[in-house]
Amino acid sequence: MFTGIDEVDWAALRHAHGSAEDVPGLLRGLASQDPAEREDALDRMYGTVHDQGTVYDSTLACVPFLLALAGDETVPERDGIVELLVSVGTVAQEAEGGPRRASGGAPGLVNGFGGSGAPAADVIRAGAEVFVRLAGDADAAVRRAAAGALVRFLDEPARVLGVLRERIAVERDDGVLLALTESLGLFVRRHPAYAGEALEPLVARSGPPYEPGLRLAALGQLVSCAHDRVPSDLVPLAVRLLRERSAGRTVRREKAHRSGKETLARRLHRLWPVDEEGSHLLRSLHTALDDRLADRTALLEGQLTSPDPTDRCNAVWMAAGLLREWRTDHTGPVTLIGHQLGEEDGRLSDAAVSVLMDLFGLAGPAADRLAALVASRPDRWVRRCRRGTPSLGGPLKALARCGDPRAVPVLAEVLAGPDVPGDLGPAIGHLGRAAAPLAPVVRRRLGAIPLGSPRAPELAVPLLSALLTLGDQDALPEVMRLVRGPSDGLRPAEGLRSDGLWSDGAYLGQVVSALGLFGAAARDAVPVLRALLDTEQASAAAGALWEVEGEAAVVLPVLSWEVAAGDRRRRQAVQVLSRMGPAARPASAALRRAVADGPVWERVAAACALWRIEGDAEPVLPVLRAGWTEHPHTRVTVAECLVGMGPAAAPLRDLPESELASRRRHLALPGGHGSHDIPEDERLVGLCRAALAGG
Repeated sequence: MFTGIDEVDWAALRHAHGSAEDVPGLLRGLASQDPAEREDALDRMYGTVHDQGTVYDSTLACVPFLLALAGDETVPERDGIVELLVSVGTVAQEAEGGPRRASGGAPGLVNGFGGSGAPAADVIRAGAEVFVRLAGDADAAVRRAAAGALVRFLDEPARVLGVLRERIAVERDDGVLLALTESLGLFVRRHPAYAGEALEPLVARSGPPYEPGLRLAALGQLVSCAHDRVPSDLVPLAVRLLRERSAGRTVRREKAHRSGKETLARRLHRLWPVDEEGSHLLRSLHTALDDRLADRTALLEGQLTSPDPTDRCNAVWMAAGLLREWRTDHTGPVTLIGHQLGEEDGRLSDAAVSVLMDLFGLAGPAADRLAALVASRPDRWVRRCRRGTPSLGGPLKALARCGDPRAVPVLAEVLAGPDVPGDLGPAIGHLGRAAAPLAPVVRRRLGAIPLGSPRAPELAVPLLSALLTLGDQDALPEVMRLVRGPSDGLRPAEGLRSDGLWSDGAYLGQVVSALGLFGAAARDAVPVLRALLDTEQASAAAGALWEVEGEAAVVLPVLSWEVAAGDRRRRQAVQVLSRMGPAARPASAALRRAVADGPVWERVAAACALWRIEGDAEPVLPVLRAGWTEHPHTRVTVAECLVGMGPAAAPLRDLPESELASRRRHLALPGGHGSHDIPEDERLVGLCRAALAGG
């Protein structure tokens, strides 16, 4: 197995943590007779030579030894080794179509250094004969792992198909049968010329007399590669099979519990049943259905009304992927997710809360049940951590995020208690005008902060965030109390950097931003704000000074310098200049340089500010189009600018039109991956409609 391992110059090779000189020990650990040592070695292989799916030059050097280990019957638990090879080879195959660099471009990357990960894939393909033998291994776990490897790496389609058909005809292990079924679907997608023969066993296993789980697996593969072979009653059939499978699983589980001595493991499994296989089966079907949203919604509603709580829990998590990825009417699934909140199964209720928190306004159909849960569980209003700032509990946060006014009196009670949740401000922001009654409560709590306490910044930051969100202009005395500090005298400029309160950057930034709320009424704070113009808070202080004094000549030199500095300082300065509008015209030259230089999101922000200052669309429109197409995260910013431009944005009218024609959320990736920022996508849709109406 390890012939030649000492002849490799491992010290010259690299992995995620530097030199790969420790890799021979890990490879030998994979063959250990000690289960703990094997498990540790496999974990460390994933954390070093294959960290976060990366392929290094040391990974390539490992492949021949991994192939030898996988093929040696004396090595225990070889399924983990085969799975590692599949992961490495899959990444390397993806890299054959182009370089796949890890962040930072670290040296030693096979898939980035030299431009390709093809060598690793080539080595695995060269040794793929081992997977033919492993497909019939005595260990079912090895057979299961080998099925997919065979399709991915053996470059003999006819032979691969023969092995798959032979194995699926004689296999008796349920897990291996599912893997073979998925492998046949993968084979059809990779080799459509052989579809006729490959589809035959899939079609056969999608119907009786095969067991429900195997039929579900076959249906999922048929949906993904042979739409014309899918039954017309797919969704009702899938729901029925799911319930038949769950009923059988429940019977088997109860028999198993009765047949043996009660143990802690058995009790935990009974209280918290899991069904990873069922989750995988249904996820595969959802993935195959892709944009057939009516079918996917109906399937979810069938899952969410299952008698089995484990099925419903799986459905809740699958619903999250659909809701995050697609723009459609989600009323039915969201209502049914809300029904899970009252379940005695704490795992199911917690899953429902977690998903509803991420839906924000889309969680409205579940608001009544959220409100009932909040009212019945005051102990869940605040989530306390051993370390760090407390946060709002999940049910209350979900209720506030969906804009339900029933969250307001509960938040007031929270503020009357000992805790100030760190996420208070953002939660209040989603309540809109309904949150107005919280303003005096926030003021009182802010005014009661003991300024001499080391916890003062920790308590003040979320309250100041809430104050800014509420736009409470009656809070000037409380904010000026923070500016004056424990001495109760106006803070001298030379003391700004030595006072403990002001040494907290987040706290200082919030105080400065709050001062801008009050305009000329905060004139007493001008000396403090001016003293901050040569600090890291320069842009925030300049913005507040503009609101308080309205003297552009004082702040524009500072803001122009900040724009030239780049990075975070540029972004904040550009925001202030944009708010100033035409009064910021002397800074136009700095903005024009920013429009031509830097990352696309910075150029977009600078272009939007330039439009608001000069009203000239010509230099702005190309940058907005580039940002929209090259970096979807800029689309909300671009759309806001298009709304403000009115008819001048007509040359870019196709951008909001194409966005509104898309059913997939702008930051979502297939399968529900990507950004989960649903409010940003909903805002984008609203802005696109407004841009088209105004242009």
